Amino acid sequence: MSTDGTGRVELYFLRHADAGDPLAWNGPDEDRPLSGKGERQAERVARLLGAIAARPDAVISSPKLRAFQTARIVAAEIGVEVVISDRLATGLDVASLDALVEEAGYPARPLLVGHDPDFSATVSTLVGGDVLVRKGALVRVDADIPLTTGGGELHWLIPPDALKPR
Repeated sequence: MSTDGTGRVELYFLRHADAGDPLAWNGPDEDRPLSGKGERQAERVARLLGAIAARPDAVISSPKLRAFQTARIVAAEIGVEVVISDRLATGLDVASLDALVEEAGYPARPLLVGHDPDFSATVSTLVGGDVLVRKGALVRVDADIPLTTGGGELHWLIPPDALKPR
């Protein structure tokens, strides 16, 4: 990836892991933490990303607690610092994703940790098809920069239950 905003990028989308029932949470939504199940899901994704040769070179997270906790678990495994971006909190689309990648300095393999319906909609728009990103799912989309509608290629989508617990 060049620093002028051209080239190819491997986008990793990780929807925050399980945070329990939002209707059972009494505090502000942005403070809703991961459940024990969610922590285990994040640890499994972290082990997977730590084992691949072309691991993410940046971790960018929504400021919401459940996303940040997910990002922190993964970042610790792959040895990358977590950067917070309000763009991942709500309203993510292809244009704001392109701006986020630019603001991050055009990393070659950024891991984005955020929420739905934004991730499902943005991934679907990037690849030109319907993609559902479940809680704890990891998606890889390769695309040219600048990002465009239909300009991405879905390489894989790993649902959270595909990774075996230890």
